[in-house]
Formats: sequence, C-alpha cells, structure tokens
Amino acid sequence: MKTFKLHIYIVAGLLLLGACKPEIHTPKPSAGSVDFSRYIALGNSLTAGYADGGLYLAGQQVSYPSIIGKQMQSVGGGAFMQPLFSTAQANGSGYLSLTGFNADGTPITTPVTTNLAIRGKLTVPGFGDVTLYTKYTGDINNYGVPGIKLMHITYAPYGNLNGYFERLLPGNAPTNSTTYLGFVMAKPFTFFSNWLGNNDALGYATSGGAGDVLTDKNTFAALYNVLINTLTAKGQKGVVATVPDVTSIPYFNTITVSAILAGVQKANPNAKALYINALVSGSTYAPRAATPNDLIVLTFPTSKIGQPVATPVGNLPYGLTPYTPIDNQYVLDEKEVALTEDYVTSYNTTIKSIAAAKGLAVFDAYTFLQNVKLNGMVVDGVSVNSNYISGGLFSLDGVHLTPRGYAIVANEFIKAINDKYNSSIPQVNISDYNGVKFP
Repeated sequence: MKTFKLHIYIVAGLLLLGACKPEIHTPKPSAGSVDFSRYIALGNSLTAGYADGGLYLAGQQVSYPSIIGKQMQSVGGGAFMQPLFSTAQANGSGYLSLTGFNADGTPITTPVTTNLAIRGKLTVPGFGDVTLYTKYTGDINNYGVPGIKLMHITYAPYGNLNGYFERLLPGNAPTNSTTYLGFVMAKPFTFFSNWLGNNDALGYATSGGAGDVLTDKNTFAALYNVLINTLTAKGQKGVVATVPDVTSIPYFNTITVSAILAGVQKANPNAKALYINALVSGSTYAPRAATPNDLIVLTFPTSKIGQPVATPVGNLPYGLTPYTPIDNQYVLDEKEVALTEDYVTSYNTTIKSIAAAKGLAVFDAYTFLQNVKLNGMVVDGVSVNSNYISGGLFSLDGVHLTPRGYAIVANEFIKAINDKYNSSIPQVNISDYNGVKFP
C-alpha cells in the first residue's frame, strides 16, 4: 500500500512539474504599422553584399537586404529582387580566396580571376579607367552600389564613373545622366532601408589619408536631408543606419606598429644601432616616430619591412630611418584617426537627428560594432568578434562582412524595425550562415 501511495505522489509531482514548465512564446509575424509590400535598400558595398575584396554572386545572395527581404515575406513583403551576376559569370568583379597559411600563421589569399562579369574598361578623361560589368536588366530592390558616397547621389555623371552603378542603368557610359537618387525613385516603394554615408569616411581612412577626402560635414548634412526628404515624400517609412567607426575594423587592427618594429629588428639585427624607432609618413608626409595610436592598413606589404632601400646616404632598411619611412598610404596616423572619428561623430549626429524628425527606425551600427570589437558576442550559440579571419564577422578584405556578419546585421536592422513600428518580423538563425571559408 505504501508503495502504491508513493507511486501516486511521484506521478502527481511529475504532473505538477510538467504543468509549471515555462512556455516560450514566439510572436506571430505581423507588419505592425508598416506596409512592407515593396521594400527597397539603398547603400554602398555593404548593402550590395560585397565581400572578400569583390562583388560576386555568392556574396550578393547573402546580402543583409536580401535576408531582411526574405524575412519580410512573412509579414506581407513582396519579392526582393537583386541585380545578381549570372551563374556563368558568378565571380563578378573577382575576389580573394583563402588558400592556406604561411609558417608564421599569416594567411595566404589568392585572387579569383575566372568566370568574371567584366565586359571592358572605359577611360574617362580627368578621372581614369572605369571597369565595366555585364549589364543587369531585371527588376531591382537592392540598390547597393559599391564605392558610392552620399555626395554622389545627386551627381548626374556618376553613372559613367562607377561601373557597379553603370551596369544597373539602361544607358551605356559615357552617356549616362541619371542620378542615383533619381534611379531609386523611378519606381514606387512602401518601405526602405538606408546605409549610405560609410564611404564618406571610409575612403579617406583606407587610403591612409593620402588618396581621398572626408566629405564636408555641412555638405553631408544637406545631402542627407535631401535624401530622406525625398524617400519619405509620400509618407513612406524606413530604417537608417549610422556610420560605423571605420578605424575599428580589422583592416586597421591586424598589423600593428609593434609587429613592424619586431619585423625590422628581425630583418636587420643592427636596427637599434641605426635608429631606435620605426618611422612613418604623417599627414604632412614628414617622417616621424611611429606610435601605438598609428593604424597600419591590412594591405601593408610586410615583405618590405627592413629590406634595403637605396638612399643618398647608402642602403638603409625600409620602415626605419628618416630616409626610408613607411609610406603614408599604409598608415592612418593618430591625427588622421582623430579627424576621421570627429567626422564620423558629426555624420551620425546628422543621421540620428534627421531620422528622429521623420519618425524613422535607426540601427546604430556605430555602437553595435564598437561593442562587438570590445566584447565580442554570442548569438544562436555562435561566438563572433572583430578579429581578422578567426572572428567570423569580417571577410578577407578586413572591411566587409562574411555571410554570418551580414546575417547578424540583418537581424539588427530587423530589431530596429520591430521596435519602432510594432512589427514582429522574424529573425534568422545565425548558425545557418558561415564565417570566412577555410581551404
């Protein structure tokens, strides 16, 4: 009898535990206060799905707008069309592939040069050569154009100066006169995402402050006003993203000054007797001692470190003496870093202010990517950080994202949209997307 009662108590206890089991409620997909029937995306290379130093089919297929567009279909979104390269020309502009590692652990990358979508080159007087790509003639929802700046959106000749934009236009260079903003507005839409503005700082930074300029703050503000006023003229809703801290990406944080100093010493054991510090060319091109706050670009040719260079006073090791400093284009010095950060802060103040005035959702990419750099993150059981290659977030060019990185960004956009418009667009599972592809 006691045994029988014990069994009853055990069964009752299990039933009670089962009844108290917490339930996980997944919100039913809902559009909230927004019409997602035609979603379009404006932006530059990040929006286009650029990765590994190029634009190619596999990267386009996992662009963050395409991921968002697919998720929107459960809340009334329509088909999301992208200007994809064909299967026969799947490698598009060409890109970098990870093919191995050197004995010291540094990666070996190899350019992919087959099955490209390049149809020729055009020489523009006063500008230079423009690579032209196979034309795309279908419908478009993803208007991402690698290389475009905010200051280009109303510039009529731009369709002759950027091959990625030229391939989308019906005309051929050098006869195009359709502005980017005019092209985007040619068809009606109900919702937009906008991530223009990155290149207005990135180009200056990646050139080491030597090959590009920062867009004037007032010019940026005026053009961003024009852009958002145009996009919302008929009451359309949207989401915008801030400009990331471009100096925090792996492109600037993989090769360090201390590593260069060690390389110089290794290449020339008598280096300290010649000069105690490595030198860099500053923003005024004057050689000076390197500091830990100087950022060395990922494309720096490390093989040159310590190698003999002919000078008026004899052969001296590269990257060491006032006669052989590290070239300016390979270094964003500490003053240039501060200048870049100041401009990005101004750009983001503009973006947030205009977005608030128009009632738009905001994905604060600056804060998000800063947090990832400082703390890393774990999402869907996957750890990611901002380390080059191993971090899983950034692709082989150290600037653009991996498929996993684009999926994470897509989810952040979706969170911002859901929070602002009371929608419940489902997020994607990050573990379904890969980081850098290893050989």
